[in-house]
Amino acid sequence: MSGPTIERLGPGETRAVAERIANSFRVLPVTGWLVPEASKREAVLAGHFEILVDHAMRHGLVYGTADRSGVAVWFPQVGEPAPSPADYDARLAGACGEWVDRFRHLDELFEAHHPHDGHHHLAFLAVAPQRQGRGVGTALLRHHHAVLDAEGVPAYLEASSERSRDLYARHGYVGREPFRLPDATPFFPMWREPSGR
Repeated sequence: MSGPTIERLGPGETRAVAERIANSFRVLPVTGWLVPEASKREAVLAGHFEILVDHAMRHGLVYGTADRSGVAVWFPQVGEPAPSPADYDARLAGACGEWVDRFRHLDELFEAHHPHDGHHHLAFLAVAPQRQGRGVGTALLRHHHAVLDAEGVPAYLEASSERSRDLYARHGYVGREPFRLPDATPFFPMWREPSGR
């Protein structure tokens, strides 16, 4: 049995990708801290993710399954660094409103723990809730890992749950020291060396 077809996505799908991530992430403890008001959480998250997905469409790689039930957003961090997203502070404030300081805090945490060695950063791997546990995330990981392995490039990510940490460990990622949000919600930074090297 073959897995789902993976496609590279273009700018016309930016909002749909952001909405897929928001829908998949809305139940995570981290997003509960970012946007405590559950009725507004998914919309605020989608606005925030749209900024980052838009940036990835220009300076990264965005993949999706043919049915768009799963998406992956990668930022290559080798060689010259990509510029920051255009008008990021103003766009972040517009998207996140009263919770903007929480999103800024998260940005600072991620920056403080980000490795400096060259790698590709998996910013988001999101699968529709009804498709989770059915190999969609695995197919998206394998698709880009094949490129990284061929080029000898490591990968880095921040897992936001024990379940996702365990998935990534099965794909060769090794955990580093967790870091935490102010409410003690952990993130699990992980690093993957290319296989076959």
